[in-house]
Amino acid sequence: MKVLVTGGTSGLGLAMASALATAGATVALTGRSGRRASSVAAELPGAVGIELDVRDESSVARAVDQAWSRLGGIDMLVNNAGIGMRTVNPRFMTHPQGFWEVPVGGFRAVIETNLTGYFLVAREVTPRMLAAGGGRIVNIAVSHSTMHRAGFVPYGPSRAGSEALSQIMAADLRDTGVTVNLLLPGGATVTGMLPLDAVPEGQEFLESAVMGPPIVWLASDDAAGVHGERIVAVEFERWLRDRDGTR
Repeated sequence: MKVLVTGGTSGLGLAMASALATAGATVALTGRSGRRASSVAAELPGAVGIELDVRDESSVARAVDQAWSRLGGIDMLVNNAGIGMRTVNPRFMTHPQGFWEVPVGGFRAVIETNLTGYFLVAREVTPRMLAAGGGRIVNIAVSHSTMHRAGFVPYGPSRAGSEALSQIMAADLRDTGVTVNLLLPGGATVTGMLPLDAVPEGQEFLESAVMGPPIVWLASDDAAGVHGERIVAVEFERWLRDRDGTR
């Protein structure tokens, strides 16, 4: 399995890239810094690092070309690159601000990365997958609570938009051989987006590694044909049992 993971130098992206590479997939991971992407990839078996700014169409086209060439194709795209609330409010966990206080530039940056970025990368990869006869797209999502929680503009709207985008992508690609699924941790997760030194006392967090088992399964033969699903990582084993009709 040849997999392109955007935003793969840290957090959920790195956890998924690591799990996939360990499971035997050939992985290209991306980051805004090509040097950092290459450095991180060097620590994973058979992985390569590629520079990519998901907000920039020319950067997306160039990176997908490089990934396709270096991997010999792309069987799976993991759309993960994103930025969080810290970019507009470093104290968002303890001192939320109203939407009217959000800087316009910060709003645009989050939307362009978390929503437009998913669109641009999928738009570039999908025609290649269709021409190759199939492929898999996994869009990384977040919990519904983030989408209506006070103080979560623009991150919540960006992720609500990415979920809607994914559902429409799945509808557009039904019966084409290219599958689209959503994967989310299932709760607040320890990543660089989270200001761990300024969170409410008693708040518990998931580890990024929770994303490993479901992403490896989605890359496996067992997941061939799985389409239009919203998979919560912390509930993955139960979801899989229910899907297979076992107890």
